[in-house]
Formats: sequence, C-alpha cells, structure tokens
Amino acid sequence: WYHDNLTRHAAEALLLSNGKDGSYLLRKSNEREDLYSLSVRGKDSVKHFHIEHTGTSFKFGFNEFSSLKELVMHFANQPLIGSETGTLIVLKHPYPRKVEEPSIYESVRVHTAMQTGKTESDLVPNAPSLGTKEGYLIKQGKIVKNWKTRWFTLHRNELKYFKDQTATEPIRALDLTECSAVQFDYSQERVNCFCLVFPLRTYYLCAKTGIEADEWIKILRWKLSQIRKQVEQRNSTLSS
Repeated sequence: WYHDNLTRHAAEALLLSNGKDGSYLLRKSNEREDLYSLSVRGKDSVKHFHIEHTGTSFKFGFNEFSSLKELVMHFANQPLIGSETGTLIVLKHPYPRKVEEPSIYESVRVHTAMQTGKTESDLVPNAPSLGTKEGYLIKQGKIVKNWKTRWFTLHRNELKYFKDQTATEPIRALDLTECSAVQFDYSQERVNCFCLVFPLRTYYLCAKTGIEADEWIKILRWKLSQIRKQVEQRNSTLSS
C-alpha cells in the first residue's frame, strides 16, 4: 500500500474510483523530503494526513510510532479526524500498489473533475489504470428499434449514457450489480455489437470498431467479476 511517487490528485482518483470507505495508501509528500502523506478515503472524499519521518520514528500529530505498521494498527482501532469536516475515518482497507485490473486498459480518462475539480492533466502520465471508461456507442431503442449515438461513462458500478458528451444529466444510469452478463451479439444487422443482460431488459450497443467493442466487453466483464467477488465475500462473512 506504499505508492512511491503517486501525486495527490492521482491518489484521490485511485481511491475514489476503486476504493471504499476506509481505503488508504501512503505516498511521498510533495512538500518536504522527510514528509509522507497518508491518503484515506471517507464516504465521498479523500483526506490527506502528514506523517513526518524523523529517521528513527514516524510522527503523526501528537503521536509517535516506531514503525508504519504500528501507526496503521493504532488507527485501525481509533478513528482519524478529518481536519475540514470533523468526519471520523478509520483505516480499514490498504490499497495495494498492484491492483487487479484489465490489462487492455492502460490509458484511461479519469472522472476526477466531479469529485475534485481537477482535470486529467493533474494526474501523473503513467498513473495506474482505473476501472473507468467513456466514449460514444450506438444504442438500440427500447420500443422503437432505431439506433442512436449516445455518450457512455463507466464509473464504479454505474454505466450512464447521455444524449451527447456535453450533456450534464444522464438519460439513464444502469446499475451493474443487476447485470447478469455482457457478451458479443451477432443477432443485429450491425457489426461490432454487444449486449448487457438485465432482468427486465437487454441493452444492445455497437462500437465503431471491433477493438473498441472488445475493450468495453472486457472492462464490463471485469466489473461484474469484482461485483460477484464482493457479494461472495459478504455472504461468507454473514454465514460465518
């Protein structure tokens, strides 16, 4: 969970996109050589705390620890206090440096503007890939089976589509926790099509190229696999 040269904004993007309440990582601070930053995700925001390395210990506020492991163990049982809002945050989930993600999606547009007001240029060029994607797809209508181009965004467990890239309000937001399958579809007259199967409707989408359709399918399938893992973990915890 130590990310050496990760910037503040890249840390926020990682934790907001892939983390959960209590996810944390440690990185070098941009301010001084002897400072580290502990980035911790609350419900909808990321807090950053300074940790000073004295050479023999790690100082955090009025506390001093002989090792980072001791610091994390301490705050896993005692809440940190967010400086701005007073929100209590506990260190629950270390965010590993290597995260299981689609290898095909190394270059990604990160939706940090909504949460941080920052743009993609604020991120390090080689920031780790995130489970996020956006782009135009052609969608078949529900009642009138015509095809219309729509702007799609994939963020966390939601696939939203908009009238176009400039629209601020989505036409619909699809909850991927309700999706049972994503697969190539050859039933339509168009090429490069795939479908998302939901209980009440199957959505038919087409990409411009086969490669682009393959990218969407891979990242959506990865999302579904992560959702299933979370459900299995939750069920095993409840049963135990």
